[in-house]
Amino acid sequence: MEASTDLQETDVHRAEKSDGLISHLSPLLILSSIFFINFIARIILAPLMPKIEKELCIAHTEAGSLFLLISIGYFITLLGSGFFSSRLTHRKTIILSSAVLGVALLGTSFSSGLWGLRIEMLILGMAAGLYLPSGIATLTATISWRHWGKAIAIHELAPNLSFVAAPLISEAILIWYPWRAVFIALGITALIFALIFARFGRGGEFHGQAPSYSSFRDILSKPVFWILVVLFSLGISSTLGLYTMLPLYLVTEHGMERNWANTLIALSRVVGVGMALIGGWVTDRIGPKRILMIVFLLTGLMTIFIGLASTSWIAVSVFIQPLLAVCFFPAGLAALSLVSSEKERNIVVSLTVPIAILIGGGAVPTLIGFIGDISTFAWGIVLIGGLILTGTIFTGYLQLSNPTKAPEI
Repeated sequence: MEASTDLQETDVHRAEKSDGLISHLSPLLILSSIFFINFIARIILAPLMPKIEKELCIAHTEAGSLFLLISIGYFITLLGSGFFSSRLTHRKTIILSSAVLGVALLGTSFSSGLWGLRIEMLILGMAAGLYLPSGIATLTATISWRHWGKAIAIHELAPNLSFVAAPLISEAILIWYPWRAVFIALGITALIFALIFARFGRGGEFHGQAPSYSSFRDILSKPVFWILVVLFSLGISSTLGLYTMLPLYLVTEHGMERNWANTLIALSRVVGVGMALIGGWVTDRIGPKRILMIVFLLTGLMTIFIGLASTSWIAVSVFIQPLLAVCFFPAGLAALSLVSSEKERNIVVSLTVPIAILIGGGAVPTLIGFIGDISTFAWGIVLIGGLILTGTIFTGYLQLSNPTKAPEI
């Protein structure tokens, strides 16, 4: 492993030598673009679901379960990504992730039935899960630590922009082509960016560290870890979980035209980019615990309102709810940092996020779809809103340490 250490030091040396962020803007934008395609590939089913459900004649539960399969695949490879990067290097892992993602997206466009779609969604999720640990490792090794905050902020714009872009891209392509063309376009784009990163991307030419089962076991035995899992699951439920089934709900139960429903959802996420920054600023002012309680209370109530609102009020509720929900993440990540030591923090993140995505981004859409089949989508959304409200209770059990002390999880 001595050679890989030398390579890592070479990347860091380059970052220090060329200190300005502008000099690293090109590789940063390439990585951010790959992350954008990675994230949008996982949510693009949502705006297309009314079309897919009708064409394949599938039930709401089966529609929701597709997101569960994406989350299961994502969970598996995100948790075990260290096995790949420890053997391939981070650079090759990023290329592999983007290339397999492109193939999975192209394969989805040729799926003729539900089972074919299920297999492709599982593969898609597994391909997407490989990227994030290697992407962050490459970014922080390529760019000077003095600019990490700004660089990561640019990189993290990808998820919020994906929520806006997914419905708009879908509707633009659906004007002229069937829904399968959306997957073809994204698949080709993913393959192109795999080639772009292989040719022009910088950094990542060092090996990752394989996960340690002993460290996993120690963290899993701590009650506070499971509180974090619950909080992040509820936070992701209020954003990604609800987002995935919202177009189907608006079209089937409120009689909206698909293009108007997708446009409304896209517009509701635009302001969310700025709200996340405001949420981070307020978290620094009054503390993450208070913010989490406020966010879970207001987001839970607004989610319930989406389920109970009449058609004349539904647009208002759909617009306001994500403005509140997106404020969870700055406070949630700050709380996670305060209950974990610096040494354990990356392991806590690598365990908390995959489990939370599996629950909030996979199980929750399936549950909403199941309730939509036996009753109505509205009651499924009301139930999720009630569960989000319980986050105020679970937050009360968090004991946040002083950042100057060494916390233990």
